[in-house]
Amino acid sequence: MDNRPIGVFDSGLGGLTTVRQLRRQLPGENIVYFGDTGRVPYGTKSRQTLIKYARQNIRFLLQFDPKAIVVACNSADTVRSVVAEEFDLPVLGVVEPSALRAATATRNGRIGLIATPATIRSGVYEPLIRQHGENLEIRTRACPLFVPLVENGRTEPGDVVIETVVKEYLQDLKDWGCDTLVLGCTHYPLLNAVIGGFMGEETLLINSGAEAARALASYLTERDLLNGNAEGGKCEYYVSDSTEGFAELAEHFLKCPMDGTVQQVDIGSY
Repeated sequence: MDNRPIGVFDSGLGGLTTVRQLRRQLPGENIVYFGDTGRVPYGTKSRQTLIKYARQNIRFLLQFDPKAIVVACNSADTVRSVVAEEFDLPVLGVVEPSALRAATATRNGRIGLIATPATIRSGVYEPLIRQHGENLEIRTRACPLFVPLVENGRTEPGDVVIETVVKEYLQDLKDWGCDTLVLGCTHYPLLNAVIGGFMGEETLLINSGAEAARALASYLTERDLLNGNAEGGKCEYYVSDSTEGFAELAEHFLKCPMDGTVQQVDIGSY
């Protein structure tokens, strides 16, 4: 049994959807979450800036002696291979498990990917998907308005604003006939009902946070690193901006009351 925590970081609050999945699949694990709310969004940042931010975030989490770190941000995960080799612990992401799931789940070989501009620009998903099927067709679409709309609570079916934006972004993918759609940002699962309603029941939505949690569960199980706390693990939350209103927003992403404490940190000092 290993009671060291799992470190998780994201550009803001979207990574809490990954925390939600981790708590479902690994209920005995302790989690330390850092949301870089002072520098959100990451999706419009340059590659060099993403590398700088990822290094700082990992250095911050190292003080908690984590047994693994999850990069719960697709944009930051595009530079994970560059940054992870600098640290002596496993650093897992959301991209690889999502790519694998999409490649093995598609029935007609047409896979759509929606994500932030930085993730789409990186091209990181396409080669990973094609590792599992050279003839798979992939179409991508950057959706820069989704993150601010989610963080402002515009996520429910019937909301004319989010439904209009979803149609604008996804009509081409729907017309193309993709049967698998990767939600390549951890904010996007909160739009599951709206996106799913627009795309139709025949389109499988891939939740990158859920796939990352599944991959981490396998990793810890295979190496006998599970905590196994029958009473359930604890969570600690840290942000780089004000903690005011965090609990209310966090509950929107976690889909349950927030447990644990939240503190503000100066991430620039790491």
